[in-house]
Amino acid sequence: MDAMDHAPSATPKALATEAVHAGREDLAALGLHAPPLDLSTTYPSYDARAEAARIDEFAATGARLDGPPVYARLDNPTVARFEEALARLEGAEAAVAFASGMAALTAVLLARAAQGLRHVVAVRPLYGCSDHLLDAGLLGTEVTWTDPAGVADAIRPDTGLVMVESPANPTLAEVDIRAVAHACGTVPLLVDNTFATPVLQRPVGLGARIVLHSATKYLGGHGDVMGGIVACDEEFARELRRVRFATGGVLHPLAGYLLLRGLSTLPVRVKAASATAAELVRRLATDPRIARVHYPVIGGAMISFEVYGDPHEVIAGVRLITPAVSLGSVDTLIQHPASISHRIVHEGDRRAAGVSDRLLRMSVGLEDVEDLWRDLTQALSARSAEPAGAGAHSVAVPTPAER
Repeated sequence: MDAMDHAPSATPKALATEAVHAGREDLAALGLHAPPLDLSTTYPSYDARAEAARIDEFAATGARLDGPPVYARLDNPTVARFEEALARLEGAEAAVAFASGMAALTAVLLARAAQGLRHVVAVRPLYGCSDHLLDAGLLGTEVTWTDPAGVADAIRPDTGLVMVESPANPTLAEVDIRAVAHACGTVPLLVDNTFATPVLQRPVGLGARIVLHSATKYLGGHGDVMGGIVACDEEFARELRRVRFATGGVLHPLAGYLLLRGLSTLPVRVKAASATAAELVRRLATDPRIARVHYPVIGGAMISFEVYGDPHEVIAGVRLITPAVSLGSVDTLIQHPASISHRIVHEGDRRAAGVSDRLLRMSVGLEDVEDLWRDLTQALSARSAEPAGAGAHSVAVPTPAER
């Protein structure tokens, strides 16, 4: 689009600066301060022959059209700004946005399957719906589950993708992305970077070729917009645009506008919430009602912990903290993965991946740490206390060698 003609300076900028300015460099020249919101579903053209040629080019290559879009399913200027900004934050050549994180993952799988590469190698745990999409073969894919050390041996001639989530949902287990990328050889490594965000981790720089986000979470950051996005090289982005056009999983322009706005405060939000999370981890690690605390080496605003008592009593007991699915909002959320986010995963597979029935997952927001701790410790009622004779609790923070 014309707005992207104002290329960013070649001088590297800090992530916080990129978060504020990426996708917006042309605004001053347009006489604007805030990005415009383009809600058009269609765009006029008086030259049908020229439009036919442009449509033919898109169908053949998936490249972005020069000039205005033809139809909102091909492209949208507001969404394109968000895509440009996220690609810059992740250090990727391009990014393609979708209506949800699951729509984004679906497009990746379809794009690889279209090339006859239907086999996926994946490492558990993953987000429950991602796990289900792969395991159920709903898109005609076949999955081999393995641990990070087994990736190379699991790859076959028809393997189109290796997928990991690090830190993983909901145990916050980490993998050595660089080592896994090396084990993949020529097979693309997809890293779900939703929990870490580019503030804490940039998988492209570690060898990943595809980075997935549920933009609904930290990128939006306020619990009021749904979307997904894939950061990758331009060659694969063209394939994804063709899939998006054919399947219709487009991101609404208003969502694109809100997600672009969310990126501008992403570093500040993640750093503030992470500091609070680290303090809560410190306190939970010494609480006799807690059996185990999970927190990643890279930090972040996500915490998982296992209680000695009934986790459902904790969910029912919070008042300031919101008992709800999702994560990454400005307010703190808590949920029971075995009941909700990972309920769709087979019980045996769920437990084998470390998702116990006593595990709770908490997305720490921007509230004061003392208020959060007061609410949490009250919810950890006497019914959740450590039973007589129980062993000591522990904090599961892996060493760098274990990542």
